[in-house]
Amino acid sequence: MIPNSVLIIFYFLFPMVILWLCDRFPLVNKIGAVILAYLFGILIGNSGWLAPGVKELQDTLSGITVSLALPLLLFSLDVRSWLHSAGKAILSMLGATILVVFVAGLGAWIVRDGIGNSWQFGGMAIGLYTGGTPNLAAIKTALNVDSTMFIMMHTYDAVNGIIYLLFVMSVGQRIFNKVLTRYDFSGLVATASSEAEDIHSYAGIFKREIVLGLLVATGLSLVILGLSFGLAQLIPGEYSTAAIMLLITSLGIAASFIQRIRSIAMTFQFGMYIILIFSLIVGSMANLEQLVNINWSMMFFVNFVVFGTMFLHAGFCRIFNIDTDTFLITSVSAVCSPPFVPVVAKALNNKEIILSGLTTGIIGYAIGNYLGIAFAYIFRQLLF
Repeated sequence: MIPNSVLIIFYFLFPMVILWLCDRFPLVNKIGAVILAYLFGILIGNSGWLAPGVKELQDTLSGITVSLALPLLLFSLDVRSWLHSAGKAILSMLGATILVVFVAGLGAWIVRDGIGNSWQFGGMAIGLYTGGTPNLAAIKTALNVDSTMFIMMHTYDAVNGIIYLLFVMSVGQRIFNKVLTRYDFSGLVATASSEAEDIHSYAGIFKREIVLGLLVATGLSLVILGLSFGLAQLIPGEYSTAAIMLLITSLGIAASFIQRIRSIAMTFQFGMYIILIFSLIVGSMANLEQLVNINWSMMFFVNFVVFGTMFLHAGFCRIFNIDTDTFLITSVSAVCSPPFVPVVAKALNNKEIILSGLTTGIIGYAIGNYLGIAFAYIFRQLLF
């Protein structure tokens, strides 16, 4: 049996190995660090090596890590400049956000007999497909979602995401150019590409000045966590965890308006490292026997939300005269999160759209928790 103290060290240090593998092997990098963290977590969790009663430790660590990561991910937001720089991309994102709420709610209602508490997965889908994995993790914690079902949804999303990306990067542009206007090249924002491509680079993170800055940022995250926990005690118990997540999100965004906090280097990367720790922990809580038996209701739900939203979003963009490339990059930033934006922009042969994709994707990180948690409870009241 692995002692709990050794297990904690493994959780916090093994993501370094995952990042090294992604950096060293391009094929491994295509799988993605988050998916690898889940896979390694599942292996260790189903190995029979964990001590009895470890679930309480895992629950505690998963809650702490996602709560600590959220402010770090939000500190680097520059809300004012982004809201003024993305033009029609903001309108495109607004359409995608409204539509994913509608489609996720409808999908949750359709599969209600095949997925227990499908209203929770409707909320998680909204968070996942407006922001990304950090939102999914936060909403999972806020709504107390079963870990195995959470992993199942994320696994199906990963498989579905590969199909979705292959479609977008191969024939998507040609197909949607038939119904949407073509992108009008201006050459005004191409300079964003080099910065965008470094969004997940950890080079230089161990430099003294960066480490000191990250220690300050971590201290601020702990303060935000403490304040959120204290304020949430005023909320009825059933909603207190959700309140904590929303308070953390709100205080993290508020802190990003302070220039000295926003300028701390690599807070986003460090936040994503902590999300890898969370993913490793949650993976180790999953039951492999339940994962290998495909839940067709869950598979249908994930595909219904992604592709249902995508085609309705295309109709929205046609009505508002939004071009193909802006439509595709905002769709990708929502469905797959900002790190995929530069890759897809390169496939579309259009670096000018990188800034728009990053802008809408990072705004999605900020609003995903509010929308996902709020509409999950709305779905529960209206549809079930």
